[in-house]
Amino acid sequence: MSQQVFDTKVFKDVLFKNNEKHPNNWRGAGVAVPVFSLKSKYNFGVGEFSDLKLLADWCHKVGLKIIQILPVNDTCSNNTWSDSYPYKAISTKALHPLYLNLSEMGTLYNEEEKEYFEKCRETLNAKDYVDYPEVMRIKNSFFRKIFDQTWNDLKNRYDYINFFKDNEEWLVPYAAFCYFRDTFGTSDFSQWGIFSSYDRKKIETFIDNKEDTRDIDIHFFLQYHLDKQLKNAVDYLHHKGIALKGDIPIGIGRHSVEAWTSPDLFHLNAQAGAPPDSFAAEGQNWGFPTYNWEMMANDNYKWWRDRLSHMSRYFDAYRIDHILGFFRIWEIPIEQSHGTMGYFSPALPLSIDEIHSQGLDLDFDRLTKPYIRRHFLYDYFGEYTDEVINNYLNETSADCFELKSEYNNQRKIIDNLSTYISQKTDKQEVIKQGLLNLCTQVLFLKDKNDVNKLHPRIALQFTHSYNELNDYQKNIINKLYDNYFYHRNEDLWREEALKKLPSLISASDMMVCGEDLGMVPACVPEVMAMLNILSLEVQRMPKRYGDTFVNPANNQYLSVDTTSTHDTSTIRGWWEENGELTNRFYHEILGHQEGAPFFAEPYVCKEILSQHFNSSSMWVILPIQDYIAIDGDFRWDQTQREQINVPSNPENHWCYKMHQSLEAIMERQSFNDMICNLTKIRN
Repeated sequence: MSQQVFDTKVFKDVLFKNNEKHPNNWRGAGVAVPVFSLKSKYNFGVGEFSDLKLLADWCHKVGLKIIQILPVNDTCSNNTWSDSYPYKAISTKALHPLYLNLSEMGTLYNEEEKEYFEKCRETLNAKDYVDYPEVMRIKNSFFRKIFDQTWNDLKNRYDYINFFKDNEEWLVPYAAFCYFRDTFGTSDFSQWGIFSSYDRKKIETFIDNKEDTRDIDIHFFLQYHLDKQLKNAVDYLHHKGIALKGDIPIGIGRHSVEAWTSPDLFHLNAQAGAPPDSFAAEGQNWGFPTYNWEMMANDNYKWWRDRLSHMSRYFDAYRIDHILGFFRIWEIPIEQSHGTMGYFSPALPLSIDEIHSQGLDLDFDRLTKPYIRRHFLYDYFGEYTDEVINNYLNETSADCFELKSEYNNQRKIIDNLSTYISQKTDKQEVIKQGLLNLCTQVLFLKDKNDVNKLHPRIALQFTHSYNELNDYQKNIINKLYDNYFYHRNEDLWREEALKKLPSLISASDMMVCGEDLGMVPACVPEVMAMLNILSLEVQRMPKRYGDTFVNPANNQYLSVDTTSTHDTSTIRGWWEENGELTNRFYHEILGHQEGAPFFAEPYVCKEILSQHFNSSSMWVILPIQDYIAIDGDFRWDQTQREQINVPSNPENHWCYKMHQSLEAIMERQSFNDMICNLTKIRN
């Protein structure tokens, strides 16, 4: 890795495989930043693939060896802010037009148009955030103009013809999907009439018979330029000795090319998410369909292997988003919305006889139906309690209620109160949220394959249903709960991962890293170590029970060490969230005796970074925000705006833009000297 030109064989076979020539002693460092967050003088209000070259120049200058980015696949679904969410792609292979550098696509002939786009570029660059909808609106306008100007020449060039031939299998359905999305005004393919069900021959016939195919051809055109620009950037990185690490989302969009073309590979009547944690008390519902692993296994997971093989064209390493999903996924029935209403799949549910055999004498309805009593309704609805009783509940016996049939699951509540939701008055929001919470007042959830089998509801101890049981009943449920979540399914989950992961890993020679955070089964570290998958170690998210922080010096070698992730606050943001916690960190981890400063001063951030660079992990890859935090006169004063995502907010705008341009970072010699001193520790 000391050589300037990137050596693929050395980088992958020697360093990543941890072979005998380099036994646990090579350590590298890198930077994590979304492509859209990169800021340069000449981009278009958003980071672009060409900006990776400038970032590589900086990495080369200060001794960093790898750049980690977020997913870069096309997410264009409805042309709103929701499309800024990079983990909800409409294609697992198509790249996002957002990242195209316009000047590299060609120059417009019309001088007025050139002047218009230059003014737009200046306006968007002046914003201190990525204005996703506006950037896409203006870029799409340019795409159409440059397409009309250059397509007749490009489509006959050998490099384009070869690109199309190599990618035709996925390009044609992708382009057709985009065409129908725009024609019907929705990416929900169930609304596409005769094209609702994918038929390749029907699509090809439709295209062949179409007199004007420009609205389809433009998507071939854009993907050609995206591939060319990203590959060009990757080649430049490699010339500088820098690797590129991509991110493979665990899910696909419900309204995506893959769901349209291969619906048998997915459970479209289910939603993937995550159980409750410190970031989201109600859990998370990502809305993705879950995988039909049984169907995928029939051809040795070809869909996954093709996906990874394709991405190896660009990436030297990849992060498996939510690797726990290959052991088991948190699956939420389509009729529910809160993450708390899900359960692990696959898992071994309990029969009612098994539950009764443990001494719990509650009947099936008491275990599975929402427990609703008059005495706690005021807690949810306050002054609107009587109105809710009259309009939304049926009284089954004295002071006992059930939800009316038109409101007896969360999806019905959301759909039937949609007009209220759009208005969002305080009263209507209180009623909606209260009804959604009433749905969660259950102890067990019915299994999707056998309604007579049950799964304990996650965090059931916080329900009224649980708290109004006697101590004997609570103790039995606690034992069933602990066994289910921490013991009962371990062998099953280990077997599931070992069925899938080896085939996926063998599909490419990329280094494999796993995002193994959250409610981690005991079998996960064992399987990841067996398969040489690097774990993720986040200092404030310890995996060992009872720990508050991770000491980077104690990390296992096959791991990626970091200070923060895109789903957490930065060092500086975290420091200001909880003074008691940062005081503990300041004393226990950094070894200071005095009280911690209120803000994460530059010297504090530098101490934290120094500790991470001394980590025992193979890699330390830190967010760009946490690097810049060590320079007090250079860092942004809008600390909280540096957080990329807020997991508890499903409407989060992914719009973080670096406050400093890449050109300014290159010129900041005092800052670069500090980073060089850190990277020397690992090189």
